[in-house]
Amino acid sequence: MKLREQVGQLIVAGVEGVELSAMERAWLRLIRPGGIILFRRNIEQATQVAELLREATQIAGAPLFRCVDLEGGLVDRLRDLIAPMPSAAAVFATGKKANFVRHARLIARQAKALGFNTTFAPVLDLALPASAAVMKSRVVSASPADVIAYAGAFVDGLDAEEILGCGKHFPGLGGGTLDSHHSTPRIERTWKQLWAEDLEPFRALAPRLPLMMVSHAAYPEVKDAAPASVSRFWISTVLKKRIGYQGLIISDDMEMGGILTQMPMEDAAVKAVLAGTDLIEICRDPSLVLRAYEALLTEAERSPAFRRRIESSCGRVVEAKNRLLDAAMPRPATAAQIGKLREAVKKFSGDVQ
Repeated sequence: MKLREQVGQLIVAGVEGVELSAMERAWLRLIRPGGIILFRRNIEQATQVAELLREATQIAGAPLFRCVDLEGGLVDRLRDLIAPMPSAAAVFATGKKANFVRHARLIARQAKALGFNTTFAPVLDLALPASAAVMKSRVVSASPADVIAYAGAFVDGLDAEEILGCGKHFPGLGGGTLDSHHSTPRIERTWKQLWAEDLEPFRALAPRLPLMMVSHAAYPEVKDAAPASVSRFWISTVLKKRIGYQGLIISDDMEMGGILTQMPMEDAAVKAVLAGTDLIEICRDPSLVLRAYEALLTEAERSPAFRRRIESSCGRVVEAKNRLLDAAMPRPATAAQIGKLREAVKKFSGDVQ
């Protein structure tokens, strides 16, 4: 690949509407990103979503990580199209492993029906009192063992349906009082607490998760006040070396206030890659996508060491795609198939209440 193509493989980009605009077609053709992520603003009908994903893939010229946030509960991009999916907390409260697996299988079937191949779940953060007002029903327990039990079964369900999962939000948002969409949480927990508790689900699930998402929280009791998403210590030293994670490392949305209140997009993108990130997620603003892309390209042209980092991550991304993704887009689900899936989700919701 040319350098420009290698840089593009490190970006997972969002788009604005239910179909691609002329401008979006132009920058997708320029950047050729490694992935695309859709939100509720992009989702109206099954055939429309499948066509949007198909066109983006065609323009990119290679298989994409076709991503969506599907956790259930508060984070459920398909609730209006199919049916509201129960939250992780509600499913965990049943105490039944079969329900944990069923939760993931239904989420995966929803994703597959629309043409996605990757869902950003499960959440591995602890349900600690500090973050209760922020995380709400997205988290299941303050006990690492409970989180591992739910998330491990959830991964079983995703694997059964051949949908990729992504653990989040490393190294853990359980001790945070702020929403990283707006500000940088400062999590005042010691290394001993984090290693024994917050990091335990990430350590346990690391061998099984193809992607791991890094948060914009800071951990000043352990290191400095820099967000984890741009920290070599958290990404390269802890996640890669001490935990031994070998999958792809993706940033949380780089448009969030948790990072952009600390530095401009150009610096954030370069620092994230230097820290060991493989994929940078930028969920909406095309100007920010282009700024990140140009910053990475410029730094790679200037610095041989940085170019090697780009080449390394690009190689990891391409290898993962070749191993994990089908080249062909699946056919979109029919109205009858969506109807059956809707009834299955409604039944599950009734069963876990």
